[in-house]
Formats: sequence, C-alpha cells, structure tokens
Amino acid sequence: MPTLFDPITIGDIALSNRIVMAPLTRNRSPGAVPNTLNATYYEQRASAGLIITEATPISHQGQGYADVPGLYTAEALEGWRKVTDGVHKAGGKIVVQMWHVGRISHTSLQPNGGQPVAPSAIRAKSKTYLVHEDGTGEFADTSEPRALELSEIPGIVEDYRRAARAAIDAGFDGVEIHAANGYLIDQFLRSGSNQRTDAYGGSIENRARFLFEVVEAVTDEIGAGRTGIRLSPVTPANDASDSDPQPLFDHVVKGLARYALSYIHVIEGATGGDRNFQQDGAPFSFEALRTAYHQAGGKAAWMGNNGYDRALAIEAVESGRVDLVAFGKPFIANPDLVERLRQNAPLNTPDNNTFYGGGAKGYTDYPTLTQIAAE
Repeated sequence: MPTLFDPITIGDIALSNRIVMAPLTRNRSPGAVPNTLNATYYEQRASAGLIITEATPISHQGQGYADVPGLYTAEALEGWRKVTDGVHKAGGKIVVQMWHVGRISHTSLQPNGGQPVAPSAIRAKSKTYLVHEDGTGEFADTSEPRALELSEIPGIVEDYRRAARAAIDAGFDGVEIHAANGYLIDQFLRSGSNQRTDAYGGSIENRARFLFEVVEAVTDEIGAGRTGIRLSPVTPANDASDSDPQPLFDHVVKGLARYALSYIHVIEGATGGDRNFQQDGAPFSFEALRTAYHQAGGKAAWMGNNGYDRALAIEAVESGRVDLVAFGKPFIANPDLVERLRQNAPLNTPDNNTFYGGGAKGYTDYPTLTQIAAE
C-alpha cells in the first residue's frame, strides 16, 4: 500500500514523495523575467516530490496578469534556468505550468494594447492584477475580448509547442498544460464561454478539439512522459461555466487516455473553495471521472487538488483514490511542508496581504522547523 511519503515515477519523472507544490501566482517577476528572488523561493521548496511553477504564459498574447514570468523571451528562459538549476541542486523536480489566459486579461497587458482573445467575444465577469508605474498593484476588471479567427488557432497551438521545447531547454523536468480555471483551453471547452459555430464550437467533440490539438503538439515535441495537464471540471473560477460538465470532462479524460501522460491534475470542486461545489445544480462525480479515464486505458498518475489537509491526503493516497496530492497555500508559508507533514508538525500561517506582488516579505522569509529550533 503506497503512502504519501513514498517515491513514485510519473511518466519519465521520478519523484521522492507524492506531495506536490501546486502552481501559485505570486506576481514577483517584473518584465516577465524570473529573477534571483524567484530562484530562492522555489529552491526553498525543493523537498516537494514535484514543484509545479506558477502559471507561465506561452506568448505575450497569453499574458493576463502583471509581473508573472513568461516562456517567450531569451531573458525569461535564462531566468528560468537559474530556477531549475537551483531546484535540481537541492534535489527537487520541477515542471512549468504553461498558460494562455485567453479572455482573462487587460488591454494594458496585451501586445500593442490590443484586445484579449477568446473562443467567443464574451466578456468574463472576472478580474486581473495590474501594477502601476509607482509599483502599487490592484485588481481590475478584465477587458472585452475578441473572438479568435479560425486561421489564428494553429498559431496558438504552435506557441504551445514552442513553449514546451523552450521549457525543456531551460532545464524543466516537464510541463503542465493549464487547461483549467477559466483560461483559454477551458474557455474552448465550456458552453458558457464558447459559442462558436465552426469546428471548435457546438458539440463536445468540437469544443474539446483545441485541447487535443495542444496535447498532440506538446507530446510530439517533448514526449508524453514529460507532459501533465490540469483540469477543473466544475470550478466557477474566472466566470467558467458549463451546462453539463460530466459528459464533457468524461470525453476529455477518455481522449487523454490515448497519451502516456505523466499525470492528470484535477481540481476537485471550486478552486480554492468548496470541495463539493456543483455548478448550476448539474451533478458531477469525480469518482466517475477517474473511472472513465482508467476504463479507457489511461495510465497517468492521478493528482488531487483543493483543500487537502494531512489526514485527507494520507487517506486519499493509501486508498488509491489519488497517486499524488497538490498543496497550494500551505506551501506559501511552509517551505519545508513535506517535513512538517511527515512529523505532523504545526504549520506557519500564510500572510494573505503578501500573496500578490511585493518582495521577499511573505515570499522567502517564512521559517522552517530547523530555523525555529535553532532560534
């Protein structure tokens, strides 16, 4: 019977334990370039079996929040190399979460101040994070998007392929395709944001077409064993909605079973909220989703996320419901979270005021158990 603290190999990536650092946007990379402070932050958390980086845009068009790192300039890739080198030197494994935000953006963040792009020209009831010239930040309403032309979609798929190759060249152990939380791929999937009438809209098969084209491009480029994907079947994050999510996401995971992916990362319930959330009264079973994947022949590791504590994580792995558990906020305040979970030690409390933007305070200054004992 496996435990939370046992090693596991997921695709082509060998992990020392099954505790994963979830992607956490922190808005501390001015100019979209990872810096020394970012490298310190990730290296501090290298005892995680796997680190998934903060969401990282595949292109300037994919950018939706201020001061998040990118994957599309030489300077950014050089910065990421410092991060990956530091994590590997500390004995960790790290993958980058590849991101295109779609309509969850603002004209001030887009190339030449243009409109964000989306499957359909439907403005999201959501906000993004902007930083002013004086360094202060605020959340602002997202801008009205324009619908992607059919001719533009292959270029975005190519951006994913190119970003995956850049990530491996920058030293990452793999990539996670961000297909969750109301961002571009999720916008294509869901009926609430996709009202297209061409080959990418209407039926479930059409709405899932873009996702599978991205998966095909990325796995062809770097191998399925270094590719994971994140899904959030029922979350309302960023105005995401679908009238009938079970058949949609059953179709998605059955299609993903064709690829020998590293892992499938599933947000259970509302992102950062109710684990039992069901949207618009539409019933959804995560057990049925997992069963559909395995019955279709899927072999990837199954990663659970959302509101896990120590007891729930241990039970979930030992019961076989999940192979890995991703922790978000606990990793913000506890760089040594793995050891704290192992010892059942108290956790530091995160400072909500320093989650987004700023410097070292609330980012790299949380004490470890060893530091506390020494003091």
